[in-house]
Amino acid sequence: MNKPVLVVLAAGMGSRYGGLKQIDPVGTQGEAILDYSLYDAHRAGFQTAVIIIKEAIKKDFMETVGKRLENCPMEIRYAYQELTKVPEGFTVPEGRTKPWGTSHAVLCAREAIGDAPFGVINADDYYGPEAFQRLYDFLVESKDSQPYEFCMIGYRLGNTVTDNGSVARGVCQTDGEGNLTSIVERTRIEKYAGGIHFTADEGKTWEDVPGDTPVSMNMWGFTQGFVEEIARRFPEFLRDEVPQNPAKAEFYLPMTVGQLLREGKAQVKVLPTGDRWYGVTYAEDKPMVVAALKGLTDQGLYPDGLWTAASGR
Repeated sequence: MNKPVLVVLAAGMGSRYGGLKQIDPVGTQGEAILDYSLYDAHRAGFQTAVIIIKEAIKKDFMETVGKRLENCPMEIRYAYQELTKVPEGFTVPEGRTKPWGTSHAVLCAREAIGDAPFGVINADDYYGPEAFQRLYDFLVESKDSQPYEFCMIGYRLGNTVTDNGSVARGVCQTDGEGNLTSIVERTRIEKYAGGIHFTADEGKTWEDVPGDTPVSMNMWGFTQGFVEEIARRFPEFLRDEVPQNPAKAEFYLPMTVGQLLREGKAQVKVLPTGDRWYGVTYAEDKPMVVAALKGLTDQGLYPDGLWTAASGR
């Protein structure tokens, strides 16, 4: 079996943050969150990473993150997600600028991934070392069987919220053996004085969610069969979903996973982690992330200068 590959989703637009979160410096030596993820991934066992970006950000990305990663001990491959990458017979709706979503991003990286099992993460989320170790250990034992056997790293909701506004999270339900039975995307989850709650009707009503509820932070483990499933389902999405919302309909990973679960074609093991998530959903989150990563560096979890240490300088 080919060794697991890590796929990094870095083509998102970052509209709530107001900038390119993928390249924003947060580390002690100007590193982005992505640098910390690759560092954790490498020490967990990953040797190859595929970073998915857009041509529009290629220059800025390569001059910042890409230049630093020249000292990264992993093999770095690049793939490009573009709106125009649609099957023959389909066209991009007039005026659309939004990417097609995370499942489409993985499809755009098909050639770079090759035949290996692979993990998927967001470039702008800090996941923690335990999460990468659990992901890698699952993938090295994975087989492309039927039904498919995938995994998802499950975070405690209370470890993934921000003080600066709402977040979108995939709220998960599992069976007695830790297998995912459903995942519901809640697009407005917020902290409040009494805990955490969400609204599905623009704030008219709210429902509390326990802090230990497992949620998805888009950290998945897949076998090669998943890419084939995406390729089969993307034309259906373009035909059936896009006409209803031409400007914003997206082809998400949880959507594809959910379809496979309902069809009985996949089993997804939820691997819990106690690691805390850090991210810059809003610009106001950045100081907290910078302080947290400095604290982890001071504790010795990371060297002061990730790739300087890796290159022996």
